[in-house]
Amino acid sequence: MKIFTSSQLALIDSYTIINEPVSEADLIKRAAKQLYEWIKPLVSKKEVINIFAGPGNNGNDAIALTSILATRDYLCNLYLINGRSVRSELRKELLNEVYVFGSVNVKFVESESEIPQIPSGSLVVEGIFGTGLNRCAEGIYCPLIDKINTSGAKIISIDMPSGLFSEDNSSADQNKIIRADFTLTFEFPKLCMFFKENAQYVGKWSVLPIGLHKEIVDKTESLLTMLNRDLISSYIKKREKFSHKGDYGHALLIAGSYGMAGAAVLSAKGALRAGAGLLTLHIPRLLYDIIQVSVPEALCSVDKSDEFFTGSDNLQKYDAVAIGPGLGTAPETLTGLKKLFSQYQNPIVIDADALNIIASDADILKELPKNSILTPHPGEFSRLAGYSNSSYEAVMKQSEFSVKNGVIVVLKGAHTSVTTPSGHIYFNSTGNPGMATAGSGDVLTGVILSLLSQGYPPETAALAGVYLHGLAGDLAAEHYGEQSLISGDIPEYLGAAFKQL
Repeated sequence: MKIFTSSQLALIDSYTIINEPVSEADLIKRAAKQLYEWIKPLVSKKEVINIFAGPGNNGNDAIALTSILATRDYLCNLYLINGRSVRSELRKELLNEVYVFGSVNVKFVESESEIPQIPSGSLVVEGIFGTGLNRCAEGIYCPLIDKINTSGAKIISIDMPSGLFSEDNSSADQNKIIRADFTLTFEFPKLCMFFKENAQYVGKWSVLPIGLHKEIVDKTESLLTMLNRDLISSYIKKREKFSHKGDYGHALLIAGSYGMAGAAVLSAKGALRAGAGLLTLHIPRLLYDIIQVSVPEALCSVDKSDEFFTGSDNLQKYDAVAIGPGLGTAPETLTGLKKLFSQYQNPIVIDADALNIIASDADILKELPKNSILTPHPGEFSRLAGYSNSSYEAVMKQSEFSVKNGVIVVLKGAHTSVTTPSGHIYFNSTGNPGMATAGSGDVLTGVILSLLSQGYPPETAALAGVYLHGLAGDLAAEHYGEQSLISGDIPEYLGAAFKQL
């Protein structure tokens, strides 16, 4: 699913109105119908719904929603913010439909004294500002937003929490933004919804389809995409009846150090459950017995060192290589890592301590095979690319890093972002807080390695790996709950994740 900027969305709306064709009023009513269908299970006809409509298009959505609710005998208070100055024929048309229903209490709010009391526990639906907002709230909107936020009401925002900018919120005033419990956004998610700092304003968000014109959606280019089931399903290869293990790749996983065998085990299980035909684990000598017992399906290649990685030979027989989980940062490991990059020119999956070693020696970056896949968590990425003041800044740096160095970067988080050398940015839609547990990233490394070894292009391996890993975590959380989820559960649900696709 594409993600568009606020200016692109305005053009898509206009194109839909002209070319479907559909009147602007009917498009607004279409959006309002979707809002109603989502809201109706949450509210009874005995409680009053407080609806706040600003002077723009989101305010029109709120007014049209009020009409639908009133038609179905819901009790509504409609507050028109600075509404007396709005004289458009569209606004008049929408308000005339509201005035038909005597059950709707319509009030204009032009000054702070006219801001109503909002009972705690009641329902607020707000359409004060929309995606076109480009400056912080001012005037009456500031005390209004504060009163809604401190009311104790359940808050639903239409399309965007009012006061939040669609993309970069580094200049936003956090005291002038609605803190919604739910955001019901139209047709496409907005970029800001994928960033940690904005979760306190967006709450839980859902995308509601309103039938924007498919032709203009397809034609409008965007470097931003949200991964979804349809996209990832189109990537997954089916197995042939007469295939054998050699058809599904031989993967090499370089992982583990003394005291860190678990990372190697978890990553190996991720690789095997994701379908690698053969997996060889290159490990320090002291981990040999542990690996043979824990992952009997894997072959073992033993390092000359007892405790850490120093190098691996015969690399050309492997279809894909990953390095990093539990690796450690011994000086000899740095030497082995440089040797690996000089000997193996195909894309490599690079994680954990391998990333930390690269961050400590910038010259190594120049040696990375093109289209290698780096899988840092935010701390590791900061060491690679520098500290960021916001998630928006971090993802922009992530994209610049991918383009500059010709690599794919998987920045792990609630909406893991994947950036490519072409400048594309993808956000994941699977996963849950239960996956914030030690070893989850090791499993992801194994999954991506496995797909790469099976012949998936590097970008596809990264995108499908991230989505499948998150989906397996979601399925595991359904069984164990988020609190009890451990990283070892994730490989066990990869099969179910593949079956869903």
